[in-house]
Amino acid sequence: MTSLDHKFAPIRQAMQADGLPELAIRTFRHYFEQLAGGGTGLLTEADIRPVESVPDLESLPRSDAPQSDALRRCVMIKLNGGLGTSMGLDQAKSLLPARENLSFLDLIARQVLHLRSASGHAVPLLLMNSFATDRDSLAALERFPELLAGQRPLPPSFLQHRVPRLDPETLAPIAWPDAPQREWCPPGHGDLYTALAATGLLRQLLAQGFRYAFVSNADNLGATLDPAILDWMARERIPFVMEVTDRTPADRKGGHLALDGDGRLRLRESAQCPADERDRFQDIERYRYFNTNNLWLDLQALSTELERREGVLGLPMIRNLKHVVPEDASTPRAVQVETAMGSALEIFPDARILRVPRSRFAPVKTTSDLLVLWSDRYRLDPSGQLYPVCENALRVDLDPAFYATVDAFRQRFAHGAPSLAAAESVSIRGDIRFEGGVVLRGDVRLVNDGPAARIIAAGSVIDGRQESSRLQTGEIRSV
Repeated sequence: MTSLDHKFAPIRQAMQADGLPELAIRTFRHYFEQLAGGGTGLLTEADIRPVESVPDLESLPRSDAPQSDALRRCVMIKLNGGLGTSMGLDQAKSLLPARENLSFLDLIARQVLHLRSASGHAVPLLLMNSFATDRDSLAALERFPELLAGQRPLPPSFLQHRVPRLDPETLAPIAWPDAPQREWCPPGHGDLYTALAATGLLRQLLAQGFRYAFVSNADNLGATLDPAILDWMARERIPFVMEVTDRTPADRKGGHLALDGDGRLRLRESAQCPADERDRFQDIERYRYFNTNNLWLDLQALSTELERREGVLGLPMIRNLKHVVPEDASTPRAVQVETAMGSALEIFPDARILRVPRSRFAPVKTTSDLLVLWSDRYRLDPSGQLYPVCENALRVDLDPAFYATVDAFRQRFAHGAPSLAAAESVSIRGDIRFEGGVVLRGDVRLVNDGPAARIIAAGSVIDGRQESSRLQTGEIRSV
């Protein structure tokens, strides 16, 4: 037994005891070897250069009769492993009401059923769930028996794995007896490829004639299956496509696209950036394109690459150092080894990126995002598709002390979201509650420094461009 085998032995034992498959263990061993060798996963400015030009979705030909063969052989995969704990949720975030008391999962189901009806093809929906989200999500899908019946014998879900958190000094699995679940962490959505292979689902899909997969986050309702992208992919035999969009100031900390010295596309996440290069990382004029996490896969190409690499795709490692209890900075830090599914760009030599409009990227990570989604800046049609009504981006900043959790957010917007169609930015500090029919316009900043909540009366119009409509007016009362 080598020294590395000896160090990895307790990790293997823990993963085997947890029921993880051998492929997941070998994949984690791949990254453990990098850590043990001093690997950091960092990608420096010396390694990359900006992407200058990207083909545009609008340039792709559209047809009233998209290639039926490609659509017939395509599946939709939604990443549905998140609990939304940052918003105070203890169930799948996709079960949160997105519009008109319909959850994200309800709207996804509607979108898939509409696509099936319009195309005549039973496009399957597969959820990549976590151990924490699988049961509740599958129970919610039972409200759509036609959805499940239309894709049998394919399962409605498959599980992502989990991996041990490691001591930063010894690289041994951490022990946290008070809450053993904190000894584990998700391996990032790069686990998609390992999970597809380890569960046998990739082999099953190919055996049933499926060739393509459209993958996106369950909290991004803008990510719908666009036949024009699928046709382009099939026609030009592209193994991997990532949708990118223009970076805005709100995306400064998100993963951006670059080229390495060999001209290969690379995805760089914030955790892969050295601390002294953060300003360059966040320069949205230099690195102009942002990963939407909407991906298109050629499943046969993926299978071939996995076979060539003996099951371990070898995505770039992301080394995250986080507190064992994230909300308690007094707890020790642990190493979390993660990968990003978009980094498979560098695995496939002929991978492409495609510039798409911002409407295809509308994720909900915070209650500030949720307020925009609930508002009149989006329109919901019967197919479950959400359309942005306004072209300009809106930055909403809600005070985390009063709006961070969904329960607290609902208390303060009990009558629904105010009108934001004419708003340019919204900042709210302090405990402020909204009655129905409130309209916000321009750059609105509301501050309540007092201990008591204040209420904005029904029908109030607050225009940030007019001093007379600011917080101190009679439209707002204390409680």
